[in-house]
Amino acid sequence: MRKYGAFEVENSSYEMHLKKLSENELSNSSTDIDNGIITKNGKAIGVKVGNEMVVGFPTPSRKQEFFSQTMNEWKWPEYTIPTYIKSHVHPEKIDQSKGEFPLLPTFRLPVLIHSRSGNAKWLAEIANRNPIWIHTSDAANLGLKTGDMVRMTTEIGYFVDKIWVTESIKPGIVACSHHIGRWRRQQDEGNRWATQTVAIENQGDGKWKMKKLKGIRPFKSADKDSSRIFWSDGGVHQNITHAVHPDPISGMHCWHQKVKVEVAHPEDQYGDIFVDTNKSHEVYKEWLKMTRPAPGPNGLRRPLWFARALRPDDEAFYIK
Repeated sequence: MRKYGAFEVENSSYEMHLKKLSENELSNSSTDIDNGIITKNGKAIGVKVGNEMVVGFPTPSRKQEFFSQTMNEWKWPEYTIPTYIKSHVHPEKIDQSKGEFPLLPTFRLPVLIHSRSGNAKWLAEIANRNPIWIHTSDAANLGLKTGDMVRMTTEIGYFVDKIWVTESIKPGIVACSHHIGRWRRQQDEGNRWATQTVAIENQGDGKWKMKKLKGIRPFKSADKDSSRIFWSDGGVHQNITHAVHPDPISGMHCWHQKVKVEVAHPEDQYGDIFVDTNKSHEVYKEWLKMTRPAPGPNGLRRPLWFARALRPDDEAFYIK
């Protein structure tokens, strides 16, 4: 099933916090009678819930934490309990009279999963375009109809896409599907089910332009279906037009973007991308100013209990 884009998630992936600790795991451990935290070799490995010794959640208390001592210790005391934070796309920062909208670039069509489904030929056949979703009222205000080309201007550049007018989105917001618009240069190898051929032009002074040369095409391979490709549109690449917005607390990218939606300029072509990398760096530096840098407690770079896909040794977490 993985070849065709679907597979079962194992049942063992759910309710991991309820997994009971084995006798071997509990060997040489101790349990705090006040908070139930089970520790071994100086680390929390679980929590006692009633009469059960379970793994719990991956937090210092092994419980879901409403109050976060970690936030207090790492210089963010105002966020020790959940609260509302006005984001960079809060309505106060959007001027709709100028055609500005918050862009939702992370929503996913139900048949695609990030870049992980790019080689799934049947899924690429079902969904291969990513027009701009816009509410009927907003489209009327801008004089747009389905199929019209628009320039989507961000802080650091723009991309040119087509409009889809729909009641399936909230007024005042636009959206562009996340996992479509892959590209490759003429000299590159790569997935041909979902990538279009582009040319990249260095315009100097940090400015770059990307233009689509040709869309998806049939090709010969060991899979006979590759010669039966009938679609040509591979969508529009939007990601590189997004300024880098590292969240001041976690460092993760804040994906939502403020954009200006306008009718495409006379020189614009479908799929055009423009980016000013100097502006991108300036935006990054502005966001960097909002951070409260390490070290944290005991000279840590980051909390030891924060998980990572590939976690380094504990010593790498300390600033020497």
